Amino acid sequence: MKLTREHLADLAVGAAFLGTGGGGDPYVGRLMVQQCLDEGCEVELIDPQDIPDNSLVIPTAMMGAPTVLVEKIPSGEEAIASLHRLEKRLDRKADFTMPIEIGGINSTIPLVVGARLGLPIVDADGMGRAFPYLEMETFGVYGISGSPMVVSNEWGDTALIEAVDNRQMEWLSRAVAMRMGGCAYIAEYSMSGAEVKRTAIPNTLTLAIRIGEVLRKAHDEHRNPIEALLGFLPSTLYRYGRIIFSGKIIDVMRETRAGFTMGRARIDGIAPFSSQMDIEIQNENLIARVDGKVKAIVPDLICIMNTETAEPITNENLRYGQRVTVVAVSVPEIMRTPEALAVFGPSCFGLKEPFTSIEEID
Repeated sequence: MKLTREHLADLAVGAAFLGTGGGGDPYVGRLMVQQCLDEGCEVELIDPQDIPDNSLVIPTAMMGAPTVLVEKIPSGEEAIASLHRLEKRLDRKADFTMPIEIGGINSTIPLVVGARLGLPIVDADGMGRAFPYLEMETFGVYGISGSPMVVSNEWGDTALIEAVDNRQMEWLSRAVAMRMGGCAYIAEYSMSGAEVKRTAIPNTLTLAIRIGEVLRKAHDEHRNPIEALLGFLPSTLYRYGRIIFSGKIIDVMRETRAGFTMGRARIDGIAPFSSQMDIEIQNENLIARVDGKVKAIVPDLICIMNTETAEPITNENLRYGQRVTVVAVSVPEIMRTPEALAVFGPSCFGLKEPFTSIEEID
């Protein structure tokens, strides 16, 4: 599948939705890919089942605080530098690149890399959403090492990291990214085509495009876009979703700390919802509570959407007074196994509540 300009707006919306508030502003990434297309480059998506088992896939991405990205817009050359440095370390050229996560700008950084280098992009990712830590990948859950990895900035600096495990890789690279100004661009989790098929969440780029398309068409046809989206989800790996709250944002606390965007959003309920909802944030939305009762919890998706337009709102764009609808969505089963929850379940974020699927929560 070759992407066109018409796909990009839908992709940006769908990636913002799947990013659960994090992953960086997809609008920036959309403009970067659009520039590549305007220059005559091609963006080709490949189904993971169609890549050779012995091919080399090198994912590329941004890491750091999404709030920093607002003021520190990339050129696209940073992630390319990381990929080239990792190719040198591996003594082999990449056959494909792919996202590490489907949220926000990280759905589009590999598209820029692929367009500039003539590399096809695998239609899959390793998070099925966005997570703040690099070890929180289905790749790592199911046995792929993130190292060696490379971190690059806009000045041409690169750092090669070879860590003993994926958690240590995250810890070391986070310090480098902080030194590089709070966000940087990476290449990591190099793997074979066979390993992609075994560990990745398939077809999430085309899913993001479809989500954006469903919302857009419903809006154009004067149907309820959120209801249309909830009706679409059962046909995907994300089989269940529902509205868990609706109201007005009355408070946003947000700060950049230790290389992450940390904070909380508070929403005053509008009928039929009463009381207040609090959503805890670490780059992404982690847990939603009403009067202390959990309504949704990581890794399930917690998506804040503009009630009037159905546009997903990234956390750096949350503002007092916005009328919002909060949607919870189940993640694919590969993300709910005991092995997966040990890597990106609630306890990995310091939350005391155990994981309970949104299908089981009242």
